[in-house]
Amino acid sequence: MRILMTGASGGIGNRLRKLLPPIYKQLVLSDIRPPECLAPFEAFIQADLSDFSSVMRAVAGMDAIVHLGGYSIEGPWQTILQSNIIGTYNVFEAARRNGVKRVVFASSNHVVGFHPRTRKFGADILPLPDSRYGVSKAFGESLGALYAHKYGLRVFCIRIGNVGNCPDNERKLSIWLKPEDLVSLIRIGLEQEGLVFEVVYGISDNLRAFWDNSRARELGYLPNGKAEDFAQEALERQLALPHDEIGDLFQGGPFCSAEFSASFAPSPGQK
Repeated sequence: MRILMTGASGGIGNRLRKLLPPIYKQLVLSDIRPPECLAPFEAFIQADLSDFSSVMRAVAGMDAIVHLGGYSIEGPWQTILQSNIIGTYNVFEAARRNGVKRVVFASSNHVVGFHPRTRKFGADILPLPDSRYGVSKAFGESLGALYAHKYGLRVFCIRIGNVGNCPDNERKLSIWLKPEDLVSLIRIGLEQEGLVFEVVYGISDNLRAFWDNSRARELGYLPNGKAEDFAQEALERQLALPHDEIGDLFQGGPFCSAEFSASFAPSPGQK
């Protein structure tokens, strides 16, 4: 399988550059700029996601795409529009035109960020984005559903929590994703027989998880990272963080409190 990985120069992309090649020998990296310390054995295609012709060139000859590319934090509307909305459309449309069979889409927990932390739910919950970034990821999921059901792409959306070596605050105890567990999810998206369109959460085996990830487990996901192993250190670091009156209520944390100006008081279910 010849696989294109967009966003190869980003934080998650740099981790996957090391973890995916032993499994997928024909991994091709892509980004708007080359990754640092690009090795001689690494194949790289430079592409600006907002430029359709550039994306078409990158996608040509691929069997599958792991789409990590885009603007990975909150940003101005024009930035989000070009990178995450137009860019994601370009990736899916280029995949369709080039006969790509599978797309693994890196979605985000910020699709559901305005749900209260007191509520646990699965991937079929109403999206409540906490940011323009979250809106762009909700768009990407909907676009993936369209391309799966109308055009026959196999699409696997992963609502990524927080990828890192360990969780370092209280919220991350709920949303932490060990890098190796992300690889396991990507493998499901690239290899699972009978896959049409799925949305799952990108979290490890977290005792305090905000989300019910049983659908991922039904598809064969067996995470080995356990956030609770780091609970003492994470809670100690939490004490050093300032209180966030809005962010501490909602799953999206500081993405919710940034620019927050609503006049309503949180309902009892959100306290």
